[in-house]
Amino acid sequence: MSDISSGSISIDAPVAAVSAILFDIEKYPTWSTSIKSAEVLTKDDQGRVLAAKLSIDAGMMRDRVSLDYDWSQAPDRLSFSLSDADLLTGMDGAYVIEAEDADTTKVTYELTVSLSMPIPAMMRTKAEKTTIDQALSQLKAFAEK
Repeated sequence: MSDISSGSISIDAPVAAVSAILFDIEKYPTWSTSIKSAEVLTKDDQGRVLAAKLSIDAGMMRDRVSLDYDWSQAPDRLSFSLSDADLLTGMDGAYVIEAEDADTTKVTYELTVSLSMPIPAMMRTKAEKTTIDQALSQLKAFAEK
Protein backbone atom coordinates (compact mmCIF):
# COMPACT_ATOMS: atom_id res chain seq x y z
CA MET A 1 0.00 0.00 0.00
CA SER A 2 1.22 3.46 -0.76
CA ASP A 3 1.93 6.27 1.68
CA ILE A 4 -1.07 7.91 3.29
CA SER A 5 -1.98 11.44 2.25
CA SER A 6 -3.63 13.54 4.93
CA GLY A 7 -4.88 16.99 5.74
CA SER A 8 -6.45 18.67 8.77
CA ILE A 9 -8.84 21.54 9.36
CA SER A 10 -10.32 23.33 12.36
CA ILE A 11 -14.09 23.68 12.30
CA ASP A 12 -16.03 26.17 14.42
CA ALA A 13 -18.53 23.58 15.65
CA PRO A 14 -18.61 21.16 18.59
CA VAL A 15 -17.35 17.59 18.17
CA ALA A 16 -20.88 16.16 18.40
CA ALA A 17 -22.10 18.30 15.49
CA VAL A 18 -19.13 17.46 13.26
CA SER A 19 -19.33 13.76 14.15
CA ALA A 20 -23.03 13.72 13.30
CA ILE A 21 -22.24 15.02 9.80
CA LEU A 22 -19.39 12.57 9.21
CA PHE A 23 -21.29 9.58 10.59
CA ASP A 24 -24.33 10.24 8.34
CA ILE A 25 -22.80 8.67 5.24
CA GLU A 26 -26.08 8.68 3.30
CA LYS A 27 -26.05 12.49 3.35
CA TYR A 28 -22.48 13.00 2.08
CA PRO A 29 -23.79 14.18 -1.32
CA THR A 30 -25.51 17.12 0.44
CA TRP A 31 -22.18 18.65 1.45
CA SER A 32 -19.50 17.00 -0.70
CA THR A 33 -19.52 17.86 -4.40
CA SER A 34 -17.22 14.88 -5.10
CA ILE A 35 -19.78 12.37 -3.89
CA LYS A 36 -22.62 12.23 -6.37
CA SER A 37 -24.61 9.50 -4.60
CA ALA A 38 -24.39 7.33 -1.49
CA GLU A 39 -26.43 4.17 -1.03
CA VAL A 40 -26.28 2.30 2.26
CA LEU A 41 -25.87 -1.44 1.74
CA THR A 42 -25.81 -2.67 5.35
CA LYS A 43 -26.06 -1.25 8.87
CA ASP A 44 -25.21 -2.69 12.27
CA ASP A 45 -27.66 -3.12 15.15
CA GLN A 46 -26.87 0.45 16.27
CA GLY A 47 -27.88 1.87 12.88
CA ARG A 48 -24.30 2.65 11.81
CA VAL A 49 -23.37 2.11 8.17
CA LEU A 50 -21.19 -0.95 7.67
CA ALA A 51 -21.14 -0.87 3.87
CA ALA A 52 -22.13 1.72 1.28
CA LYS A 53 -21.89 2.24 -2.46
CA LEU A 54 -20.75 5.70 -3.50
CA SER A 55 -20.47 7.37 -6.87
CA ILE A 56 -17.35 9.55 -6.75
CA ASP A 57 -16.30 12.29 -9.16
CA ALA A 58 -13.19 13.90 -7.73
CA GLY A 59 -11.39 15.02 -10.86
CA MET A 60 -8.98 12.25 -11.77
CA MET A 61 -10.70 9.89 -9.33
CA ARG A 62 -14.03 8.95 -10.86
CA ASP A 63 -15.53 5.65 -9.87
CA ARG A 64 -18.35 3.76 -8.26
CA VAL A 65 -16.98 2.28 -5.07
CA SER A 66 -18.28 0.01 -2.35
CA LEU A 67 -16.75 0.87 1.00
CA ASP A 68 -16.70 -1.02 4.28
CA TYR A 69 -16.76 1.13 7.42
CA ASP A 70 -14.94 0.34 10.66
CA TRP A 71 -16.50 1.86 13.79
CA SER A 72 -14.15 0.17 16.29
CA GLN A 73 -12.42 3.48 17.15
CA ALA A 74 -15.52 5.68 16.98
CA PRO A 75 -16.32 8.36 17.92
CA ASP A 76 -12.69 9.49 17.56
CA ARG A 77 -12.04 7.80 14.22
CA LEU A 78 -14.20 6.50 11.37
CA SER A 79 -12.21 4.33 8.97
CA PHE A 80 -13.19 2.92 5.61
CA SER A 81 -11.73 0.52 3.07
CA LEU A 82 -12.56 -0.45 -0.47
CA SER A 83 -14.47 -3.67 -1.00
CA ASP A 84 -15.27 -3.21 -4.71
CA ALA A 85 -14.88 -0.65 -7.49
CA ASP A 86 -14.92 -0.26 -11.25
CA LEU A 87 -11.42 1.27 -11.57
CA LEU A 88 -9.79 1.62 -8.15
CA THR A 89 -7.92 -1.37 -6.75
CA GLY A 90 -7.54 0.08 -3.27
CA MET A 91 -8.91 2.91 -1.19
CA ASP A 92 -8.33 3.25 2.53
CA GLY A 93 -9.07 6.25 4.63
CA ALA A 94 -10.26 7.68 7.88
CA TYR A 95 -11.70 10.77 9.48
CA VAL A 96 -9.99 11.48 12.81
CA ILE A 97 -12.09 13.77 14.99
CA GLU A 98 -10.83 15.62 18.06
CA ALA A 99 -12.01 18.54 20.19
CA GLU A 100 -9.76 21.59 20.22
CA ASP A 101 -12.11 23.17 22.75
CA ALA A 102 -15.85 23.04 23.51
CA ASP A 103 -16.79 24.83 20.28
CA THR A 104 -13.99 23.86 17.88
CA THR A 105 -13.23 20.51 16.28
CA LYS A 106 -10.13 19.39 14.43
CA VAL A 107 -10.74 16.88 11.64
CA THR A 108 -7.93 15.02 9.95
CA TYR A 109 -8.75 13.15 6.74
CA GLU A 110 -6.38 10.35 5.77
CA LEU A 111 -6.57 8.77 2.32
CA THR A 112 -4.64 6.41 0.12
CA VAL A 113 -5.80 5.21 -3.27
CA SER A 114 -4.52 2.54 -5.65
CA LEU A 115 -5.54 2.62 -9.29
CA SER A 116 -5.89 -0.17 -11.81
CA MET A 117 -3.93 1.86 -14.37
CA PRO A 118 -0.34 3.03 -13.99
CA ILE A 119 -0.25 6.62 -12.73
CA PRO A 120 2.91 8.31 -11.48
CA ALA A 121 2.98 8.43 -7.67
CA MET A 122 3.30 12.22 -7.74
CA MET A 123 0.04 12.57 -9.72
CA ARG A 124 -1.79 10.10 -7.47
CA THR A 125 -0.60 11.92 -4.33
CA LYS A 126 -1.64 15.29 -5.79
CA ALA A 127 -5.11 13.92 -6.60
CA GLU A 128 -5.43 12.52 -3.06
CA LYS A 129 -4.40 15.85 -1.51
CA THR A 130 -6.83 17.76 -3.73
CA THR A 131 -9.63 15.38 -2.74
CA ILE A 132 -8.76 15.72 0.95
CA ASP A 133 -8.52 19.52 0.86
CA GLN A 134 -11.81 19.85 -1.01
CA ALA A 135 -13.64 17.45 1.31
CA LEU A 136 -12.37 19.20 4.43
CA SER A 137 -13.22 22.70 3.18
CA GLN A 138 -16.72 21.58 2.18
CA LEU A 139 -17.21 19.84 5.52
CA LYS A 140 -16.15 23.03 7.31
CA ALA A 141 -18.50 25.20 5.24
CA PHE A 142 -21.42 22.82 5.87
CA ALA A 143 -20.75 22.44 9.60
CA GLU A 144 -20.33 26.18 10.19
CA LYS A 145 -23.46 27.37 8.38
